[in-house]
Amino acid sequence: MNAWLSILRDRAVVRASAAAIFLYGFAGAATSPYQSVIGIRELGLSDAAYAAVALVGAVFQVLIAVGTGYLSDRAQSYRTPLIVMASFGFVGYGMVWLYPSQATFAIALIGPLALFHATNSLLFGNVRAQTSDFAPDEAAIANALMRMMISLSWVLVPGIVGLYLARRESMIDAYGIAALVGLACVLTILLGVKSDTEPKAGPAQAPGPRPAMLPDLISVLSWGMTLRIAGIALITQVLTVNATVLPLIVTGRANGAASDIGFLVGLVAVLEVIFMIAWASAVRRIHLTTALAISALLYLVYLAAIAMASAPWHVYAASVVAGIAAAGIISLPISYLLDLIANRPGLSASLIAVNMFLGAALGSGIFALGTAVGGYGTASVLGGIAGVAGAALLLALERRTG
Repeated sequence: MNAWLSILRDRAVVRASAAAIFLYGFAGAATSPYQSVIGIRELGLSDAAYAAVALVGAVFQVLIAVGTGYLSDRAQSYRTPLIVMASFGFVGYGMVWLYPSQATFAIALIGPLALFHATNSLLFGNVRAQTSDFAPDEAAIANALMRMMISLSWVLVPGIVGLYLARRESMIDAYGIAALVGLACVLTILLGVKSDTEPKAGPAQAPGPRPAMLPDLISVLSWGMTLRIAGIALITQVLTVNATVLPLIVTGRANGAASDIGFLVGLVAVLEVIFMIAWASAVRRIHLTTALAISALLYLVYLAAIAMASAPWHVYAASVVAGIAAAGIISLPISYLLDLIANRPGLSASLIAVNMFLGAALGSGIFALGTAVGGYGTASVLGGIAGVAGAALLLALERRTG
């Protein structure tokens, strides 16, 4: 613990980036649990239209994340891109709060907020660019601190915002809260991320890793690797499906309130932090794909349970299983993807961004299909089945190459 505190005390770049990414996570945690309810129930988007907006937003997010990462790495400078991208959080959340309508909601998701979400990868890149002179254990702690800050924001914020919204007629104030936090994120970067994130002078300074452009990524993709990426995306799409159907089920069939959404998300986040450590220990004894398969099966159980929920306590009970499973689904795919191209760190990072996009796209498509066929419960179960199918694909591929 002393090493963790000393890095925060002595490394200004880590301290400022950790504070900024906490605020970034705060803005997302204040709005994401209520996004589908606001878009569909309050603003009147159809299920298909909401899924389409989410899909287009996911496309823009991955393109912007890869593009800004490429430009920042090429220039070996993160401060200016961070200030610009973080500013769009204030703009995007603020426009939805000030002018709530279907049009502003859609424009914000596929425009300013897609730009804002590039802040996440840029902050990680900002820290990574400064860990070249860290000891290996210091670099590991710095990255862990960044992940922990996001998790902590999701533990604390959804429940607090949910309690506030429970006393309001509309949930749109969540976007007003996020706009203020987005502004605080910009100010934190502006005041805290100083010139120590700029290129270091002197001949001894080695050039930083050059990012992977799309042609480079395509050039190393074999058929087997493509299938593995598809399998991981099928597993991770369950998180998108759950983020969409959970608030709709809780405030619909389960007869819950907005505060229940926040408490459920916070409960799962607490369990995720605990069980991420447990999954990291488990993969020392079992194969990574086996752990992913167990996580996917548990998440199917959870999604099937909330599909049949008729009271809030049903969802709370199922969320215990969700926390255990989600911890594996969030943490394990990162290690799996990084190992696919172990000698090309830039390409490995691109795979993570591509997986985020594919998972969101598949989840949006499954939500649209499920609601067209049978409603939110059907979409929930279909998402769980697709996740298990992805795990089965990975197991089959590993058995073939084993």
